[in-house]
Amino acid sequence: MPSIHPDLEIARQANMLPIERVADRLGIADADLERYGKYKAKVSLDLYHRLAGKPHGKLVLVTAITPTPAGEGKTTTSIGLTDALNRIGKRATVCLREPSMGPCFGMKGGAAGGGKAQVVPMEDINLHFTGDMHAIGAAHNLLAAMLDNHLHHSNDLAIDPRRVVWNRVIDMNDRALRRIVVGLGGVGNAMPREDSFDITVASEVMAIFCLSESLSELKERLGRIIVAYTRKREPVTAAKLHAHGAMTVLLKDALHPNLVQTLENNPAIIHGGPFANIAHGCNSVIATKLAMRLSEYTVTEAGFGADLGAEKFMNIKCRKAGISPDVVVIVATVRALKMHGGVDLKDLARPNMEALDKGVENLKKHIENIHRFGLPVVVAINSFTADTDEEIKFIQDKCAYLSVRIVPANHWACGGEGAVDLARAVVEVAETTKKDFTLLYPNTCTLWEKVGIIAREIYGATDVLADKSLRDRFHALQDGGYGELPICMAKTQYSLSTDPGLKGRPRKFDVPLRDLRVAAGAGFVVVLTGDIMTMPGLPRIPAAEAIDIDSDGKVVGLF
Repeated sequence: MPSIHPDLEIARQANMLPIERVADRLGIADADLERYGKYKAKVSLDLYHRLAGKPHGKLVLVTAITPTPAGEGKTTTSIGLTDALNRIGKRATVCLREPSMGPCFGMKGGAAGGGKAQVVPMEDINLHFTGDMHAIGAAHNLLAAMLDNHLHHSNDLAIDPRRVVWNRVIDMNDRALRRIVVGLGGVGNAMPREDSFDITVASEVMAIFCLSESLSELKERLGRIIVAYTRKREPVTAAKLHAHGAMTVLLKDALHPNLVQTLENNPAIIHGGPFANIAHGCNSVIATKLAMRLSEYTVTEAGFGADLGAEKFMNIKCRKAGISPDVVVIVATVRALKMHGGVDLKDLARPNMEALDKGVENLKKHIENIHRFGLPVVVAINSFTADTDEEIKFIQDKCAYLSVRIVPANHWACGGEGAVDLARAVVEVAETTKKDFTLLYPNTCTLWEKVGIIAREIYGATDVLADKSLRDRFHALQDGGYGELPICMAKTQYSLSTDPGLKGRPRKFDVPLRDLRVAAGAGFVVVLTGDIMTMPGLPRIPAAEAIDIDSDGKVVGLF
């Protein structure tokens, strides 16, 4: 039997409050709760709409440097900061994405924080939670089934089977499903054709779910999904298949945001979960705005490094939702910065100022990127026991010209108490620094220009590369009426470039484009770079091998 991970042991010892008491801290009445057991609930959409005119509290966006195997702790910092804000007298709520089971059973593990900065019930959140992920997968696959059914029975819409662009999804890492053939077995089993699977969090349905603020908007956006093209190259939508109504039915309960709690019994709203390397990487607009209407401070996160999640948070979510952060927290660790400077994972505990000097360039680039949006920054150094005062001072000195607060935090070991200094810095910056929020590009730029702006200004690239056929597709989308949509880049999370092996702050590199897709329902164009996959695979030794259940029915090995 696998041993119990310390994060799971801490979560099991949590003194959780009944969910109605957590809701009461936000002023949510019992009538607006739909309970999923003692410690989880969905919050009524009626409450969300009743609060529409209420002023918003401050919004704190937590992002990070480029991720490394050394770990940065963005979610842990979001939770610890929220607990610390409550400790210093601010009514604060954390808003997070729902974990995907693919990484939980793959390599990344869970996404409910760690140490003494977790959201609970941790096992439920990391597994089936309230069923939202399954509902999104079911809605996506219903549309796929109705598309193949239409091809089988009549094809009245004159769909070209070679130009079907809607595949299937599953919330699991499974490389064997990346390219498949469906419809084998004779005339009774639909039309044979190539197909594929993405992971559920890459589905356009997930993006639509996270950007919609009502059932009517959800249905309208679902109806705009392009599933295929006719022989005349005309788009065929979910609405033309009469699928969007039934899809909305499958999602009607899921659209209500989920309320849980931190280890310190502070409110956490966890809703929606697109990846940031292959999707837009932000929790739902409903969750964020609900928290902002109920709290003095809302702490939310954007996936992976600031070149991915934060860029998309600004250019997609903020553009659509009409919100903007009051301050951005960039999470870094001394260990990760040394790794960006070329140190092997096994040697990260040793002081190495030369490597730190090189690695801090990655942090500086992310700070510059957030300043490009006109927003103030606080850097959180997520502490490890091997960190030295000299290393922290070195980082502060190297970034001094950027005029940002750099604050060590020890929330993993100490919970909210370990992030009090960080919370005070965040409040000071949020309440005294004037922001001048500016989107990276206007809607009126062409799609090709938008990709170039992201690549050059955010990644630091020299140029963008695409062959003639791909450039022609950019022009076709532009001419087809999609030119004003924002761009959602699908790029490796492990480098500012498209090469995961280039650490630190790469220079003099190009960004090769591989493909693009219009997500008409979500309202953005997905541009795929390099070898980025929309269906991850399991590692050689998946985390699933260590996950088990003991004789008392308790989960072990999940973290």
